[in-house]
Amino acid sequence: MPNPRPRSFPRPRSVRAWLLSALGAVVVIGAAGVLFIYFVLFSHSAPAPLALASPAAAAAQSPALTSTQIPGTWTVAAKSVAGYRVRERLAFLSAPSDAVGRTSQITGSATISGSGTSLTVTAASFTVNVESLTSDQQMRDSHIQSLGLDSAQFPEAKFVLSSPVALPATATSGAEVTVSLRGALTIHGTTKTVTIPVQARLTGSEIEVVGSITFPWGEFDMQAPNVDGFVTVDSTATMEFDLFLKQG
Repeated sequence: MPNPRPRSFPRPRSVRAWLLSALGAVVVIGAAGVLFIYFVLFSHSAPAPLALASPAAAAAQSPALTSTQIPGTWTVAAKSVAGYRVRERLAFLSAPSDAVGRTSQITGSATISGSGTSLTVTAASFTVNVESLTSDQQMRDSHIQSLGLDSAQFPEAKFVLSSPVALPATATSGAEVTVSLRGALTIHGTTKTVTIPVQARLTGSEIEVVGSITFPWGEFDMQAPNVDGFVTVDSTATMEFDLFLKQG
């Protein structure tokens, strides 16, 4: 009995069929490319939100200053960081983690006055060089020069305290304290009055201050970055900072 002829896949019988087949192949390859970019370039573990140093690390520092030693001007130390955190999306899929960009190019100071054991922050001003923000993706860093933050045109973000802040009595003990900073925040050349909750701790001869604020892009006349509809971000952005202040 003769062997049956091996089955073969049907082949297109016209130019149109060939074109449709080719188009289908392009779509499949394109989809594969999208998945590659998504899982290889955008699949990453974002840095955790900024937070105060652990109590154990704080305890290892030199003894805290007394209430009479704290009043004066406190300037930003080199290890301070600030940056952005946004939820990134590829096409219609949610990215597995946030996009985070940070910089240590921060300047500024805070002034603390004292009366007995009472301490008050009477003035504060901090400036961040947003043009120096870097993330884990060079492509993303180049895009924020002209999209979203427009950092090439608006290279600085600034916060200026507008209302004095009374510090809790526990501030001199090295305990974590929570206060709110009210002032003028300037991003993208637009200034708004905001209130930023912060956590602070006096550790030896340093004061560490950590905080964040989330806002709609439009609040500062920005548009959420959109790269040809392929890479987009959520409608809100978060600014976060971890400042180390030293006296003098």
